[in-house]
Amino acid sequence: MKNRTFKLSPKKPLYVACLLAAGTLAAGPSMASELVYYPLNPSFGGSPLNGPVLLNSAQAQNKYTDPNIDSSRSTLTAKTPLQQFNESLERSILNRLAANASAAITGPGSGLQPGTVETGNFIINIIDMGGGMLRVTTTDKTNGTSSSFEVAS
Repeated sequence: MKNRTFKLSPKKPLYVACLLAAGTLAAGPSMASELVYYPLNPSFGGSPLNGPVLLNSAQAQNKYTDPNIDSSRSTLTAKTPLQQFNESLERSILNRLAANASAAITGPGSGLQPGTVETGNFIINIIDMGGGMLRVTTTDKTNGTSSSFEVAS
């Protein structure tokens, strides 16, 4: 195998330098303007209409899955129509029981009356605290837990 050496002709570097100078001169003076920042995210001053687009984009990119959730037990897709009907019926009955209990509590003037009302699983105790304030305490008979709140009568 032969060793080959390449020699540059003396005209070639001059040619490259001329091309470089011509390119620099041809560009001429360049014009520039200031950069203007327009926020995209509504949290930082952007348009509120960008919020759903950014949220959908973030959710589409999210590859995280919660390891504590069993994917085979999805509550949204695993229910049969019969289960959905039973849940709807249960909510309807509980709503009617709550309406009956509130009717017993309110009395004829539709204002809350102090006293105690017992249902199958709950004890509802209404106490007049004075100054137009009533405390309503609901106690679960099965486990004894209670919750209370105050309202103006």
